[in-house]
Amino acid sequence: MTAKSYRIEWRPMACEDLRAIVRYIGKDNPMRAKHFGQELRDKTQLLAQRPELGRIGRPGLPDWLREVVVDPNYIVFYRVLAGVRTVEILRVKHAAQKTP
Repeated sequence: MTAKSYRIEWRPMACEDLRAIVRYIGKDNPMRAKHFGQELRDKTQLLAQRPELGRIGRPGLPDWLREVVVDPNYIVFYRVLAGVRTVEILRVKHAAQKTP
């Protein structure tokens, strides 16, 4: 981690979202599920260098909420805490699910 990077912090609900995704995929393909979960986590690491990578959230959601597509089917919702150089991963949702 360079001096300019942000820390990535997964909040409890986002961790549970990821666990649920891995469990769901694991019903059909346990090996793919494990790798897929790690791939999603790895993709959020890009936010450490580029916290503004995602776009500002959808209408009706708070202005501070950002989202980034980490897979064609999954969206990560997060916020940037610039003062403490932290990106908080708040939720991971399937694109078809209701937003947080």
